[in-house]
Amino acid sequence: MNYIKYMHPSIAGRGIGVGLLLCFLLTSCGLYKNYERPADISVEGIYGTAQSGDSLGLGDLSWREVFTDPQLQALIERGLAQNANMRQADLRIQEAQNSLKAARWAFFPTISFAPQGTISGVWDPQDRAQYKNVMGNGATKTYSLPIAANWQVDCFGQLRNAKKGSEVAVENMKTVRQAVQTALVSNVANMYYTLCMLDEQLRISKETSENWKKNLEVTKLLMQAGQSNKAAVASTEAQWWSIQSSVVEIEDNIVSVENALANLMGEVPHHIARGELSSFQTPKMCTTGVPISILARRPDVHQAELALASAFYQKNQAKASFFPSLNISAQGQYTNSLGAMVVNPGGIIAALVGSLTQPIFAQGKIRAAYKNALAEQEVAKIGFQQKVLDAGYEVASAMNAIHVAKAKENLIAQQVTSLTDAVTATEALMKNSNQVTYLNVLTAQSGLLGAQLSQVANQFAIIAGTIDLYQALGGGAE
Repeated sequence: MNYIKYMHPSIAGRGIGVGLLLCFLLTSCGLYKNYERPADISVEGIYGTAQSGDSLGLGDLSWREVFTDPQLQALIERGLAQNANMRQADLRIQEAQNSLKAARWAFFPTISFAPQGTISGVWDPQDRAQYKNVMGNGATKTYSLPIAANWQVDCFGQLRNAKKGSEVAVENMKTVRQAVQTALVSNVANMYYTLCMLDEQLRISKETSENWKKNLEVTKLLMQAGQSNKAAVASTEAQWWSIQSSVVEIEDNIVSVENALANLMGEVPHHIARGELSSFQTPKMCTTGVPISILARRPDVHQAELALASAFYQKNQAKASFFPSLNISAQGQYTNSLGAMVVNPGGIIAALVGSLTQPIFAQGKIRAAYKNALAEQEVAKIGFQQKVLDAGYEVASAMNAIHVAKAKENLIAQQVTSLTDAVTATEALMKNSNQVTYLNVLTAQSGLLGAQLSQVANQFAIIAGTIDLYQALGGGAE
């Protein structure tokens, strides 16, 4: 078998070696540096007066340690398994991981195989004798079995920075999932205890409605006995209708919250089984922890830093555009077609090509792209710092809400006790003397109802504040 070999001169190999040497000499320009958090990003004092010196805080606890109600835990687990946003976030992570794999494979050469063959000939349909020597001598068969490889040498970090950017994208999608999970856990807990609060308010309102119905009947009897008047009856009846209206409104709110909670968990509307408002136990470690921990736990803050890291690697890619790019191509094929010649059996043709491309004048596009990348990096840095401040503000607000609600807790309890005593005393005075009328009793009962509803709302405010603090500290993720 005959072999025909064509190789590039050795000068191509020397050119490639010089190019590689030049590449390695220029890699000291910082294009291979990893992202580091800027030293001037400060977290000191971001919690304001709510600053805590504890090494651990509420955000370090798992959601199961914070929300201990078994029925609530079951709801959260169903939500994490069925919520549409959670399922979409898992798929987005898979997409980002696939892109990262592709970026890693970019360091290896691309190899292609494209076999082809041709059969050609001339045939005279009239079978003329004078053309016998020209036509009809058989078909010419040619074939080619080429293999080509192309390798981009990553001299100036273009591929590396692209890979790093893909790694940041994967981490970002994981952070998105963490944000979805944190929000989901907090929303399910908030709706659950909202239902518990509404249940308690409904119970109080129904009990008060029954009492006012009795009061209305007594007032009517007193009017018939001449000890009351129509104005008192009308006033009592109007108040009773008002309480009945509030009962209907609370029942409607309960159905609305149940439907919203079912939808959040990816389920059709249905009744939500639940405990009582008093079932909530304040976590033993209800503190903020050290401020630096919020950078790693809180999803939106972590996302802002990942955006800064991505901008850093994009800036490096833009900077690498100033330097030459080195490509090495290799081709080889087994063929019997050599231009005008057809050789049987065929031969092997091989070629190795190295090319070095250095931008000289690109109409300012490369420099403009680099300046824009620097600006985007600064934009991301400012956004990161602001996210840190926003997180501190939300933590401080949640802590303040808990503090205010707990300060009011004892005051409202004392108010309920005093109004309960006032109702009892007023009822006793009305029975034993003529110093007070039934309107005084109704007024005292109305005040008690308002205080009891406020007490329930304040209990929920403590729970809601704890949930907000937990979310503000980045809790809720596994």
